[in-house]
Amino acid sequence: MRRRKPPVVVITGASAGVGRATARAFARRGAKLGLLARNPAGLDEAREEGAAAVAVPTDVADAEQVEHAAGVVEAELGPIDVWVNNAMATVFSPFADVTSDEFRRATEVTYLGTVHGTMAALRRMRERDRGTIVQVGSALAYRSIPLQAPYCGAKAAIRGFTDSLRCELVHDRSRIRITMVQLPALNTPQFEVARTKLPRHPRPVAPIYQPEVAAEAIVWAADGRRREVLVGGSTAVAVVASKLAPWLGDLYLAKTGYDAQQTGEPVEADRPDNLFEPVPGDHGAHGVFDAESKSRSLHFWAVRHRHSLLTAGALAALVLARRR
Repeated sequence: MRRRKPPVVVITGASAGVGRATARAFARRGAKLGLLARNPAGLDEAREEGAAAVAVPTDVADAEQVEHAAGVVEAELGPIDVWVNNAMATVFSPFADVTSDEFRRATEVTYLGTVHGTMAALRRMRERDRGTIVQVGSALAYRSIPLQAPYCGAKAAIRGFTDSLRCELVHDRSRIRITMVQLPALNTPQFEVARTKLPRHPRPVAPIYQPEVAAEAIVWAADGRRREVLVGGSTAVAVVASKLAPWLGDLYLAKTGYDAQQTGEPVEADRPDNLFEPVPGDHGAHGVFDAESKSRSLHFWAVRHRHSLLTAGALAALVLARRR
């Protein structure tokens, strides 16, 4: 029997946070990795963690840089099988205090970076009529929260763009798959390096999950057939609540959303941020909220095993019906 070749996987935003955890997860499965990010120090460390990896410093807001990186990956590792669009940038701030340049930059990295990555992947995958594109989304694509207008807008835009593209792929009878993974609040370094105009240190809204939970979902989505994967019970609740009673979410978040996104610690006056340039150094996968972060998601376990659970439920119902 011929052994299956290890897949070639491109991950944007691979130097830290979810991207770093995802690179580790794919590496454990023997994948060959193309690692894209702006931070050379983090990229070098991520490359050392992968058995076969090439790191290409890339600003995904620049379409030409993304196209160049895709070419480098294929030249060194072979045809790309999976492309994970994960890079992001944000500003923690009331909208009234965000400048147009800041909003544009967060949008260019988070939304247009995903568009650029998808374009580069499709240029290559269409020739072979195979491949998988994973868009890393967020519960905030469905339920926006205060103090993160640029990020929420970008994630919602990614969802709209992805749904449109999926229809076109179906029309073309393409064998290329595209899926979106909607993530919950995560313990990543973004809360230490993102630009903030808040008086206190930004934090994820509880419940918080470790980035390995997200990485597991991304790897699983790359292998599966789901159009969309919701990770964490909080994500599922956000999606459902935004459809059933959006006005209630508005009222609740107006009351709780400001304090829920800040610790009790003040922000340092000279704090560097990564909006326009990376913060030097290797920031790893985890943020500073390990003590309150969950390493597993019961909801995602149920998502992965839903067919078994449905079968078990049907059998249980049949047994109960026969006893009556």
